[in-house]
Amino acid sequence: MRCPKCTSIEDKVIDSRISKEGSTIRRRRECLECGHRYSTTENVVRDGMVVIKRDGRREEFDREKLVRAVRAACHKRPVDIEQITMLVEDVMDVLEARFESEIPSSAIGEGVMQRLRTVDQVAYVRFASVYKEFRDVAEFMHEISSLAKKPK
Repeated sequence: MRCPKCTSIEDKVIDSRISKEGSTIRRRRECLECGHRYSTTENVVRDGMVVIKRDGRREEFDREKLVRAVRAACHKRPVDIEQITMLVEDVMDVLEARFESEIPSSAIGEGVMQRLRTVDQVAYVRFASVYKEFRDVAEFMHEISSLAKKPK
């Protein structure tokens, strides 16, 4: 790992912690050149996964793109980055078990919405408004009223 301060590749691991869900490891490191301490995160690499878009195009799965979308929905909400990471990992675990190497984008969106609904309803509505591409206020209001009807 390259030190973010001096760019040296000489470091030592001070501490390692496995996340609650077991899919990531956080390591605390110290640069042997300048003494700077920094953290790194290791994730499972999901090679060969392809997303099938609504229009039929195929695109390589980009975990960071999904994390950015969920973070945008959770912006200024009481949802921390670890909850977002767990949500994305949960969605991907379920999808990997359900599909081989090609995953429809609709399955990803539905999986995220299902989990966001229980994490934060405002974030859910934000994500749904982009994912479902509401055409007018009536569709938007219908989605919000469905939240009030369904138990958490």
